[in-house]
Amino acid sequence: MNKSGKNISQAIIKRLPRYYRFLGELKAEGVERISSGELSGMMNATASQIRQDLNNFGGFGQQGYGYNVDYLYEEIGKILHINTSHKMVMIGAGNLGSAICGYKSFPRYGFNIIAVFDIDPKKIGTYVHGIQVHSMDELEDFLEEHGVEIVIVAIPTDNAAGVMKRLEKTHIKGVWNFAHIDYDMPEGIVMESVHLSESLMILNYKIANAEGAGRK
Repeated sequence: MNKSGKNISQAIIKRLPRYYRFLGELKAEGVERISSGELSGMMNATASQIRQDLNNFGGFGQQGYGYNVDYLYEEIGKILHINTSHKMVMIGAGNLGSAICGYKSFPRYGFNIIAVFDIDPKKIGTYVHGIQVHSMDELEDFLEEHGVEIVIVAIPTDNAAGVMKRLEKTHIKGVWNFAHIDYDMPEGIVMESVHLSESLMILNYKIANAEGAGRK
């Protein structure tokens, strides 16, 4: 739901980061304005769909001019709340957790991983891409003291449910879940799950169907 009280579909919400990414590339190239038709070529979407998507948030375009790239980029950033800073912590200092911590674009979008947590005594006190690893015993106190909004969970499935139960009792706002578990968080905590194996299966399905249809 946007500020006007209008319900926004999940499909539109999922397209917003793509708009933001492509507009960021245009901005870096010094492009000042773009039409919905030109943007559709980049987005692999129709110009009509783009106009309809953006009209849910006010439109932003001018007939005969198109969209001001800088302005639209900033406005979509506001819609996605990228114009503010968000403190995050990582649970899991394994290969996946380390790889996510090393993603250098997070700070550019306002996402800052300020600590890592793990149960392995050998990892506690070490650093992952310059971020200190803390004991899981410190988790709740750290979240409260530092006003952490988002927790990234990148641990084995067997341990994930217990961690989720602990997070239920905190004041965080969201969980970015990479553990292979479906879990219902209480009202007030939003969860976005990323199941890598499911994404790979979808890719495999698309490959199989592309081969079946024949390549042009």
